[in-house]
Amino acid sequence: MIAAESCTALEVCRGVSRLLHRAGVASLAEVPLGCGRRADILGIDPQGRITIVEIKVSLADLRGDTKWPDYLDYCDRFFWAVPTAFPLELFDTEAFAPARCGLIVADRFDAEELRPAPWVPLNAARRKVETLRFARRAATRVMGSIDPDGIAVRGD
Repeated sequence: MIAAESCTALEVCRGVSRLLHRAGVASLAEVPLGCGRRADILGIDPQGRITIVEIKVSLADLRGDTKWPDYLDYCDRFFWAVPTAFPLELFDTEAFAPARCGLIVADRFDAEELRPAPWVPLNAARRKVETLRFARRAATRVMGSIDPDGIAVRGD
């Protein structure tokens, strides 16, 4: 079951990344944040605004996640992303902040934004720190793909 969920999460990540790319948002998967949490997808648009996407592939995963509100202090907008056929009713309850969180349904080929996420401006100092962390992480990942034996990827 875990391997199937992992595969599904990867497929959702791919579809969401394509959606973000078309919207002009450069994204990375599995990005540690300054608070010690890890965003499933973190993206930056041309204006420097930060988007975080949290992927959920099972109801148990969704119901058991109590850490997601921590992400809100690290982004200008926040989305939930789920695979097609995922039951969506819980995302309309106050426990999952529908007024603050967007909703995306995705598969390995594409994604659709079912509910937009409102833009809530991030603290400028935090934006600077997280943007620099994003840029350094992206550069380190590129270097690691060019020379996997010559670079130790710290914290990634």
